[in-house]
Amino acid sequence: MTGQVLALFGTALTLVAAIGVVRFPDVLARMHALTKASTVGVVLALLGGAVTLDHPNDVTTLLLAAALQVLTLPMATNLMSRSTYMARGIAVHVDNIDELAEYRALEEVEPGPEDDRLPRHRTPATGVRPSGDDSGT
Repeated sequence: MTGQVLALFGTALTLVAAIGVVRFPDVLARMHALTKASTVGVVLALLGGAVTLDHPNDVTTLLLAAALQVLTLPMATNLMSRSTYMARGIAVHVDNIDELAEYRALEEVEPGPEDDRLPRHRTPATGVRPSGDDSGT
């Protein structure tokens, strides 16, 4: 009975995450809803299955899947939200202090002589652009 309640609660949280993805207007808000609620929802559903099943191989497989969800989904969403924030042409609205905007204001994108696809950045602390050569000149 406990496993079924955990699985039901987990699927309800996953449904809330899906509704949040559809209802929120901003890309970052959608990713936030998807990450928080779906991570907890999937973990609860997997824990419910682990409590319900009897065979140790099934239980360890479900617990491993839950651990992988907890380890990978927040990091992957962090990387996707950062790349979304850095992408041009995608409207991103930040309600609070935008600490990354200060870094982006210092950033200069120039094509390098060896590869015109790689940007060169100024470091925010010194304002000095790395030269790329190690000869010391």
